Amino acid sequence: MMARLPNFLTMLRILLIPVFVLLFFLGGVERSYGATAIFALAALTDWADGYLARRYNGVSPFGTFLDPVADKLMVATALVLICATGEMPAVLAGILTSIIVGREITVSALREWMAEIGERKKVSVSWLGKIKATLQMLAILFLVYSGPLAGGIAARDIGIVLLLLAAAMTLWSMVDYLRAAWPSLMGRQAPGH
Repeated sequence: MMARLPNFLTMLRILLIPVFVLLFFLGGVERSYGATAIFALAALTDWADGYLARRYNGVSPFGTFLDPVADKLMVATALVLICATGEMPAVLAGILTSIIVGREITVSALREWMAEIGERKKVSVSWLGKIKATLQMLAILFLVYSGPLAGGIAARDIGIVLLLLAAAMTLWSMVDYLRAAWPSLMGRQAPGH
């Protein structure tokens, strides 16, 4: 049972997307608390499914494939919704969303190609990718929550700062993955291979 739980959590994350979208567009309390809670739950399942898969030997090809897909679907959906609200300057929202989604597409394609040539380990998840993902999740949580925080601080302002940091980490991690894959991309072997 415990070995199948990670796949269940990954599927749950995907199934939560339409609920998140609905609550987001309802606005008001539904958005502030409902959509924020759903996104927080999705972020927690992202951490939990990986932990449980390793802890209970539940790592499976299905989970290995679907986990990053679920993450990218939830993050991309949230960013598109945030862009659609007009609550952030449109140019800033568009640029940051393009950086984050563009990086995800690029790195996914890079990992697929590297796997085809037997070099997948060169572009496995790194600490930079984990920091990037954490910053993205935190930024989105603050941007989805539309109420004020303690002391009258606007959650949106904290979200924008965190999204700027997430975009910077996103670019840094993409460059790191491309650098690791560069010899293979150029048809050369890295020294020592």
